[in-house]
Amino acid sequence: MLRFFSMVGMLLILSIFSFAQVQLTGKVTDAKDGSALPGVTVKVKNSNVGTITDATGTYHLSVPSKATTIVFSFIGFADQEVAIAGQSTINAALQSGNKDLSEVIVVGYGTLAKRDLTGSVTKISAKEIENQPISTFETALQGKAPGVVIESGSGKVGQAMKIRIRGTSSISAESQPLYVVDGVPIVSAPQGDVNNDPTNPLADINPNDIESVEVLKDASASAIYGARAANGVVLITTKRGKGNDKTNVDLNLSTGWAKPTKLRGFLDAKEYVELVLEAASNDGKYAFAHQDPANPRWTTEQQAIDYYQNRMKNNLKSLSGGNDDWQTYKTNTNWEKLAYRDQAHTNQADLSISGGNAKTRFYASGTYSDQEAIVIVNRFKRYGGRLNLEHTANEKLSFGLNLGVSRTELTRVSTDNAFSTPGQMVAQPPITKPYDANGEPVYKPLYYNALVEAKYAKDLQVTFRTIGNAYLNYNFIPSLSFRSEIGADIYNLTDESFLGKETQDARGIGKGSSIFDQNATINTNNYFTFNPQLGTDHSLSLVAGMSYLQNRYNGNWVTGEDYPTNAIKNVSGAVNITGGSSNVQDYAFLSYFFRANYNYKKKYIASFSLRSDGSSRFGPDKRYGLFPAGSLGWVLSEEDFLKDSKWVNYLKLRASYGLTGNAEIGNNKYLTLLQVNNYPGLPGLNAFQLGDPRLHWENTSQVDVGLEFGFFDNRLSGEVDYYNKQTTDLLLRANQPLTSGYPYLYTNVGKMENKGVEIMLSSKNIVGKDFNWSTTLNLAYNKNKVKEINGQVVESSDRLQRAVEGQPIGVFYMPKYAGVDPDNGDELFYDASGKKTNDYTQAEYQVVGKSNPDWTGGLTNTFTYKGFDLNIFFSFVEGNNIYNLAGQYQSIGFANGLDNQTKDQLNRWQKKGDITDVPRVAYYTGEAHAPSSRWLYDGSYIRLKNVTLGYSIPKSVLSHIKLNGLRVYVAGYNLWTKTKYISDPEVNTYTQGNIGGGVDFYTVPQAKTITVGLNVKF
Repeated sequence: MLRFFSMVGMLLILSIFSFAQVQLTGKVTDAKDGSALPGVTVKVKNSNVGTITDATGTYHLSVPSKATTIVFSFIGFADQEVAIAGQSTINAALQSGNKDLSEVIVVGYGTLAKRDLTGSVTKISAKEIENQPISTFETALQGKAPGVVIESGSGKVGQAMKIRIRGTSSISAESQPLYVVDGVPIVSAPQGDVNNDPTNPLADINPNDIESVEVLKDASASAIYGARAANGVVLITTKRGKGNDKTNVDLNLSTGWAKPTKLRGFLDAKEYVELVLEAASNDGKYAFAHQDPANPRWTTEQQAIDYYQNRMKNNLKSLSGGNDDWQTYKTNTNWEKLAYRDQAHTNQADLSISGGNAKTRFYASGTYSDQEAIVIVNRFKRYGGRLNLEHTANEKLSFGLNLGVSRTELTRVSTDNAFSTPGQMVAQPPITKPYDANGEPVYKPLYYNALVEAKYAKDLQVTFRTIGNAYLNYNFIPSLSFRSEIGADIYNLTDESFLGKETQDARGIGKGSSIFDQNATINTNNYFTFNPQLGTDHSLSLVAGMSYLQNRYNGNWVTGEDYPTNAIKNVSGAVNITGGSSNVQDYAFLSYFFRANYNYKKKYIASFSLRSDGSSRFGPDKRYGLFPAGSLGWVLSEEDFLKDSKWVNYLKLRASYGLTGNAEIGNNKYLTLLQVNNYPGLPGLNAFQLGDPRLHWENTSQVDVGLEFGFFDNRLSGEVDYYNKQTTDLLLRANQPLTSGYPYLYTNVGKMENKGVEIMLSSKNIVGKDFNWSTTLNLAYNKNKVKEINGQVVESSDRLQRAVEGQPIGVFYMPKYAGVDPDNGDELFYDASGKKTNDYTQAEYQVVGKSNPDWTGGLTNTFTYKGFDLNIFFSFVEGNNIYNLAGQYQSIGFANGLDNQTKDQLNRWQKKGDITDVPRVAYYTGEAHAPSSRWLYDGSYIRLKNVTLGYSIPKSVLSHIKLNGLRVYVAGYNLWTKTKYISDPEVNTYTQGNIGGGVDFYTVPQAKTITVGLNVKF
């Protein structure tokens, strides 16, 4: 604390020497679109007196009384001279230039021009996010930011997503990035019912309110957030009004229709019966060949076949309702089709009003969206509003408010691992009927019918959320300012679920539950910014301040049963209250930070930051961590040997190193705890958690080397980065001997690394008066390795994947499938010696694949012709595997029951000599259905993610109808996919945790959507 106030005092002393100055002020903008230009040199002609514009394009300059002319200059823009002539305010609009270099990039606690940035930051603008049929903005980032891997859980709406920036950096601690909205760190972890699929709190944010998203990837960019930046930082800036602008009204309307991208395809009634009877025949052949010779049961093979087929025919008759319809295929139900809507509709409306003058700027918006999932029942609605205000009271004082309020309604379906979920209806045989003669869902065709759940159960999650902050800026002098912010993220969630008497889990009585969660975060940031005038050759910016965050979670739930009627669905209608609980937790972070940015002659750039973080999640002696970072930049294109180059317009080399931390392991893990255990009906306590008082920060050090370039009049530009991330002192949930009474202990053990390369290329292929064509390509490669965890093996919840030394995190560990024995149709596996065996117990468990991709990327082509615009975007993934966990039921040839089977089972082995990868079908004598690489697939894919065709009505026409803009468009999403996977490759049953991933267990595929929209500007 003493160091902080000493620094503040030094800044105030420095300000005294430049206080009594007469200032020439103004703002510099791009003549093309009126946007602010930061970093512009403003200089008295024929002198060294000068300064540069700040992030808002504003400058303050003391000029000699005899000065007559000032000169505005900026790389890529034409110089402009303006006579002073007694003016005190001089604005300038510069012509032409490379707009990308002057683009303002939001960084922690401030902004920088792109050309002055020495860290690795990717900016995604509003145009790439808005007006898309998505429930959450992260979906629009996929393939747009190199090094950012986004895994959508499924085609369900409102579901959680798995996002990794430059790989997974932890095993047991959270690896999701930190999200900051207008300076407020927000809750991004799933809330609510832990017994269902995790939902996405970020879906509360309206994508059409977002001005830009900055992804801070390297330590230089993210270390200003210190303890919470090891997994990267995503800064979300919402839209604001512009000064000296008339009031603008924007109306956006869209409607869309969606279907599944790819269905697996299951057997029809004829195919199903054929394979079932063949399975019975194979059972008879196998049983006859393996019967006891001393006491044979059958004298001929046909007798054994007849025996098993008769048994199977009885099963088929039972499935078809006790009749012989199965023989005529009269009932031929496509259960997979019943799981999905014929067309899932999406409707969205957004209205915003913005504008302002030199004193006050405002942005107000309202939104409504209603999105049906492709799967039945599932639906997501969002209502919300935003008000952003900025007011300049005088030349010293300004203040503002950013406030977003939203209400969402998510109608949920059961988790993937339940017969009650629509996705598992595919298990029902096609010879079974979904409804009886009265139109009621048949309760149990083979398994519990999810259509019963769809009609007689309800699970509605409602959130009401407020994210906002109020701030004040005070300029002591033009070069010294102070900003104070106080923000909050208040997240209220209710989850009301009801199971009618007709459902499986509440048959005859009815059951209900009610959950209420409140997650409240309060945050304050207070910092000084000092930008002293050092002439035109030197530029210095200092930031120093503190941040405090406090979070409190309060959760309650209650369950009841015995309902008099299905008409009453809340818990108050239950006769018996059967359970209840409450939970209160809180944590806090206290931080101090400092950053210095220095620029010499606009070609030598340096940055340094230091943050001290304290967290209540660690013991009293281990709470604070220190996180420094530094970076250097060299603009080679400003050197004499390149300055006059005809083909090199911009070339910058940058390098950085820094340390970031991770404390996302939940609360109180350093404590040894007891928990309440009432047994049998008496109050008591039992051992719950073994703590480690030495528990401390997980640290990630990162080296980044990058090259930025612009060639051939900036027709070809881009960035290339190499990074090396080393994580030490892993926050690991280490296994403990069960004799200790505790299964695990959180401690600091282990090391992990991520290395990779990121490439971003942009080209202006054709630049003409009427026709333009540009291309953007981004590529990212990441290699992950668990270096050390003291020889432990940490497994995923399904035990299919693990973290093990020397391997990437999330490797699939199971026997390796060796195909089918052509002599008898048996499954084959590799044993420890590498030989093939049909004995599963002799198969060697080994690493057979991994869930995390090697390469990810995206390719965008944009065409414009007069009023038409066409955008075509592909995303792609390479080097990962997908495990079809449902394969052991739906692609096993009836060895695990009479579930309907996927079409690939038609390629099964049938006779000696057949060469195939699909074993013989069998029911009683089928192959083992234990895990193996038989159901492991190459998860690589390329997808036509988005195609948008729009037309903007000419302004000459609009002037007659008093409109400022009118654009109509049609867009397609997920229109085409090339993959070797049997279903949609963009699924992940497990979106939580670091080890599990790339698993498909009856998971709903992504939606293929067509959207028609209208944008109107008044």
